Amino acid sequence: MKWGAQIPSKYSLRSLRVIGTVGEPINPAAYIWYRENIGHNRTPVVDTWWQTETGSIMISPLPGVTAGKPGAAMKALPGIVADVVDDAGAPVANGSGGYLVLKAPWPSMLRTIWGDDDRYVETYWSRFPGLYFTGDGSKKDEDGDIWLLGRVDDVMNVAGHRLSTTEIESALVSHAKVAEAAVVGAVDETTGQAIVAFVILRSEAGDGGPEVVQELREHVAKEIGKIARPRRSWWWPSCPKHGPARS
Repeated sequence: MKWGAQIPSKYSLRSLRVIGTVGEPINPAAYIWYRENIGHNRTPVVDTWWQTETGSIMISPLPGVTAGKPGAAMKALPGIVADVVDDAGAPVANGSGGYLVLKAPWPSMLRTIWGDDDRYVETYWSRFPGLYFTGDGSKKDEDGDIWLLGRVDDVMNVAGHRLSTTEIESALVSHAKVAEAAVVGAVDETTGQAIVAFVILRSEAGDGGPEVVQELREHVAKEIGKIARPRRSWWWPSCPKHGPARS
């Protein structure tokens, strides 16, 4: 994305039938760029959610069956019972967020941690008795489709507001000048945590500056709310990351 479409445009890519993404949640802007520039708007994007511990894919759109949404994992595969629950373990309503759980056994489920049954129970089954807790925050949209928000450890508490790093990263990348972004929480005496953004700009955006910092802060405020504006931004040249230049 940083260098635009010129590299993939050199190749036909017509042999592609399905393109996939896995790992951290893909932000909508990256999803659309991937679909348009790699899939040429004719190749389905399969955005899967699973864990090493689950042994197989748990949530994914099915090309030809499920309509995809940029950034959404969609629905559990047939035979998999996934849900989003609140702090008490009760399913949340559509349009609400909480914790991703699996509610029924599946063929490839892990049985224990080698040599440490107690740790297995404590890690995966103690937070919500009877439910497998994935450790991921998620939400259900108005259609009941599942969106992953990242690990619960990646949820920041800023002045009493719970904010997902994934949502803020997606807001940053939705700006025309941003190619990639990573967000972390830093200790702040006033708000508890402050939002720090590491940003890779698109090549046409130049090296950035104070005006770009303010532009991105206001963009995040528009997309999510003023509480989500990064307190501090660092420009990064590329991935893998090297030494930052503070702005």
